[in-house]
This record gives sequence, structure tokens and C-alpha cells, in this order.
Amino acid sequence: MIIAHVDMDAFYASVEMARYPELRKVPMFVGGSTRGVVLSANYPARAYGISGGMPSSRARRLCPQVKVVHPDFDHYQAVSAGIREIFDTITDRVEMASIDEAFLDLTTAMRRLGGDPAAVGELLRAQVMDEQRVPCSVGIGPSKFIAKLASKEAKPDGLKLVRSDEVVTFLHPLPVEAIWGVGEVTAAKLHKLGLVTVRDIAMTKKQTLQRALGMGQGSLLFDLAWGRDERAVISREPAEHSVGSQETFALDTDDADLVATEILRMAERTASRMRAQRMVGRTVTLSVRFADFHSITRTGTIDAYTDSTNDIYAEAMRLFRRLHLQRARIRRVGVRVEKLVPKENTYQQPALDEPERGWQEAEAAVDRAILKFGPKAVQRARLTASGRSVTRSSVA
Repeated sequence: MIIAHVDMDAFYASVEMARYPELRKVPMFVGGSTRGVVLSANYPARAYGISGGMPSSRARRLCPQVKVVHPDFDHYQAVSAGIREIFDTITDRVEMASIDEAFLDLTTAMRRLGGDPAAVGELLRAQVMDEQRVPCSVGIGPSKFIAKLASKEAKPDGLKLVRSDEVVTFLHPLPVEAIWGVGEVTAAKLHKLGLVTVRDIAMTKKQTLQRALGMGQGSLLFDLAWGRDERAVISREPAEHSVGSQETFALDTDDADLVATEILRMAERTASRMRAQRMVGRTVTLSVRFADFHSITRTGTIDAYTDSTNDIYAEAMRLFRRLHLQRARIRRVGVRVEKLVPKENTYQQPALDEPERGWQEAEAAVDRAILKFGPKAVQRARLTASGRSVTRSSVA
């Protein structure tokens, strides 16, 4: 197996710093200002000893000048959903362990992705940063256990690949506390036995561990000390398959050209994700959120199943024009294609005047280039970096 564990770095704090870049270089945490606890702290705050789970009052004593941001859980969930959309373009076997971490089974996907797990991990990191503006650490290994340990080793904002023949070398020098399920109580029992490192556990007879810790836990610890973990990535199937993206502007805008550019970007991102999953659809939904946070959605149907950026963009723009907005200030736009079906289950009738090679082949070539070289390898002229700088965050 080839398993990746993706762990977002200081997730809540990172999301807030993406929204408010001025917080990046000052100590800050997300949580209650006087009561409650610290939910997430950035690295400048951690330098003062502030950590997650700490009472807010203590954090403020450690660093009186710390900036405090009240949590916005709806926004965090939206960003997490956008990150999940990125994972789905890599593999259909994704297990969200929490709002800010996930396991991805890359075993089958590697055949399509070119056979280099480290390159896939770097692609994941680049796409999350490019689309969501938050860093993540990626660990890759032959099991969930090793992948999770590797992602911890990779922090902050890094990648660690542990190949099958490197497991023992990687694992055995670690302290016993590194093993899943070893808390303070279990660690104290192991220390009484003179077991300090994972290697110490591996070199201890299984029966000795079972007598000290119980049959189940002793056996589990012995297996984990040798890197043996057969747990599979448990993925969920959505009740109705859909793929979408949405973008929040840095400043509310009534510039119709700017809005059209972002609708094109969302159509392209959505279409590329559909192609990665080999899904096609006909139902396009456009969502618009205004400066007063009022939102509307409009849905239309394309004549034939498609995964083409141009088709999806054309329908989204048709829906946008039908709104007849009179310089309304817009905060966010989104494009989603719903009721998707596998591409192999559909038939597309080619037009008589259709060239032998066209947009379908061009988009497939662009997808391959992005997969190999990163999200900015090939871009439409309208979507270059100069246009990108006007946006703050994207969520799906």
C-alpha cells in the first residue's frame, strides 16, 4: 500500500492568516479572548509557549501583545471542504480523519500519476497552498501508521516519504510516545520496563508486553513497533456526486469583467476535477454572494454531458447574465456541476464539422502538465497571476 497523511499546519490560525495577511508576522491565536481555550496558534505565538488547548488567560499572560481572533467555524468547514475537493482529484479513496487532516490511499492512483509518491505529495501541497492559501505537511508510507508519523516529522509545511524498506530505520529511534495509543499512563508502564524507544518495544517479546499491558494492547504495540498496520483508508461515497469551486474576493467588487474572470477560473477548476475523476455532468449551478452576505443560486442544464471548461463556463455565464445585476457589489462566486455520472457510461455525438483534435485533447494535455509540474504550469491568459492577486481565498 501507498498511504498519504495530509495534516494542515495550525489550521484555524492558517485560515485566518490567509484572510488577514497582517497576522502572519505577529503572535496570534484563534480562540476566546479572555475565557475559553486556544484552538490554534501560529508559529510566532508558539515561540512564546502558546499551544492548542491552553486556557486563553494563560496564553495572554505568556504574550500580552498576542492578537486574538474569534473562531469562524462555518468558514473553516468551507475551506476544509475545498481541500477535500483537491484530494478527490488525486484518488477516490479519501478518509477525512478530522476537519484538518486526512488519509489518502494512493496505491491504485499511482499507476495513473506516474509512480513517484513524493511528486504526488508535492503536487498536493502546491494545490492546497495555491487554492486555499494554507500550508500542509504530507507524510507518505506503506501504512496509515507510518504515514501519520511521517507527516509529523515533516512539520511545518514539508513532506516526508518513508519507503517500505526504510520503515524500521525510520521507526525504531523514535520515543515510545510516538506510537498511536501510547499516552502518559502507557508510557509510564513502558518506562518501568526500561522501554524508551520503539526499538526497545520491538526487541521485547510479545508475551512480555501482553503480560504488562494486556493481550490486545501488548500485541498491537508489538506489531506497530515493526511497522505492521493493516488498517485500510475508509472512504465515504457522497449521496449525489457533485464537484464545485468558489472564490472569495479580497474586496467586494462590482466589476463585471473581474467577476467573469473568476467564474472562468472556477469553471476551469471544476472541470479539471471532473476530468480527474472521469466524471461528466449536465447540471451547472452558479452561486453568488453579495457584500451584505445575501446569497443566490441559479441552476441550468447543458444539452449533453460534458467535462469541458468552455461548456461549463458558457452555462455559468448565461446564468450570471440572467441575474441582470446593476453594479451590485459581489463578495464571492462559485460554480458547481451536479448529478455527475461516470464518463464511460455516456456517449457524446461528435459534430460533423468537429476537428479530429480540439479542446478535449488540449485540456487533457493541460491536465497532464499540471499533474506533473504543478497548478501553475499552464494557464489561460485571462487567468494569469496578475488576475489572481485580486482574490483572497477559494473554497469548494
